[in-house]
Amino acid sequence: MNMPLEMDPALMHARAAADALRAVPLRERLDELHQLMDRIRDRQEDIVARIMADTGKSRTDALVSEIMGVLDYLHWLIKAAPGALSEEKVATPLALMGKKSRVWYEPVGVVLVITPWNYPFHIAMTAIAPAFAAGNAVILKPSEHTPLAGLFEELVDGLPLLSRALRVEQGDGARAETLIAARPDKICFTGSTRTGQRILAQAAPLLVPVELELGGKDAMLVFDDVNLSRTCAGALWGALTNAGQSCTAVERLYVQDVIYDEVVARLRAGIDALVVNTGDDGDADLGAMTTDFQCEIVERHLADARAKGATVHGGGRVAGTRLLRPALVTGVTKDMLLMQEETFGPVLPVLRFRDEQDAVAQANDSVFGLSASVWSKDIERARRVAAALRVGAVSINNVMLTEGNPALPFGGTGQSGYGRVKGIEGLRAMTRSKAVLIDSQSKKIEANWYPYTRAKYRLFGELIGGLFGRGPGALLRFARAGLKLESLAQKPRHPDA
Repeated sequence: MNMPLEMDPALMHARAAADALRAVPLRERLDELHQLMDRIRDRQEDIVARIMADTGKSRTDALVSEIMGVLDYLHWLIKAAPGALSEEKVATPLALMGKKSRVWYEPVGVVLVITPWNYPFHIAMTAIAPAFAAGNAVILKPSEHTPLAGLFEELVDGLPLLSRALRVEQGDGARAETLIAARPDKICFTGSTRTGQRILAQAAPLLVPVELELGGKDAMLVFDDVNLSRTCAGALWGALTNAGQSCTAVERLYVQDVIYDEVVARLRAGIDALVVNTGDDGDADLGAMTTDFQCEIVERHLADARAKGATVHGGGRVAGTRLLRPALVTGVTKDMLLMQEETFGPVLPVLRFRDEQDAVAQANDSVFGLSASVWSKDIERARRVAAALRVGAVSINNVMLTEGNPALPFGGTGQSGYGRVKGIEGLRAMTRSKAVLIDSQSKKIEANWYPYTRAKYRLFGELIGGLFGRGPGALLRFARAGLKLESLAQKPRHPDA
């Protein structure tokens, strides 16, 4: 006899943990997160080595983006959580004078976190930590391509709350489908748009809420007044960090006409100077791609671009490896795959624009809307362009930097998904808000309670006129009608009322 999906052992364990965790004070949960932060800091070299073994990324990428990013987030979270999760006082309208209004932020229960292979440690930890801080149990389903087997369990071992609240479930997409079918209270997914759509389709009939951080095709807009050395260095790093395997990597570089040729020349020289290697000691710029199938996507995009008339500088796979040399692509047209799909590899297409309006129009011509960057000495122009871009985040005169601030929310629009992680918004996304209105216990009958009478109806009309009217006498009319209503409400219905 088949076990009901709701009785999946992982969900049963997590629900029991969530029930127990609701009674634990926030300070105790944050104390364990502080201990976890200490463990990550003290074991950083071991964690870096394990990340490199699973992903193939360069040592510096692993240290900075995975370890430092996680520690920075935990440091912020521990300080921010008490204020963000505490009871919130909100305004009470005049019509409810004498009452108090509050918002409580309560845990949702069990959060299913499904993570990708490009940042397997960072993305997992920055979902686990806020969910736990908010009082939830977490089931983590890592990518089968980068399982980091045993690492998360080792890090929480001996921490009584975290070790019970976190359960790691290894497996492929079929295991994720089973976990979703068992009805967690929330799903947080980071990964491809296609997989995100499948998760959403499965979760919708179950009415399980889903946070989706999906693919990107991020644009970098460079105006003609920039410092070329700094801007080109930013473009190279923004496009190629983690071998381009980042949802916020620069996948479309738009350069104003008058500096286009100079920028392309500098980028070619910069790409030629990069060191591509795997298993390095911190001296390689780019490591390997994580999966063979992603190598094949990148190679297919470059082949398509060449066939349609583009010029590709660099590129190519190191024989027998997943090392891809970075590629600069010019002569790009809209019909090319590398303009239509997420490439997710070490490829930088460079395109021209005429003016501000043209730059915005080209950047917005995409189904994706994760993040972007705008580069100009004219900060007012940069702010104006940033406001016009249909994305979830914009860095001005820097690249991939909004997600570097733990206090900022992170997420996109369009086929880049919806919902936010990080920041206060991301922390509160791990909660349910509960509206609370507090009145005193007295013998007073409310004016809007039964019985309804003609006299009450007339006074309510006067109350509305005073409450929402204008002019110096409005408040006085409101007060007068309110006092009469309160007095009338304490009396029984009169036969002639």
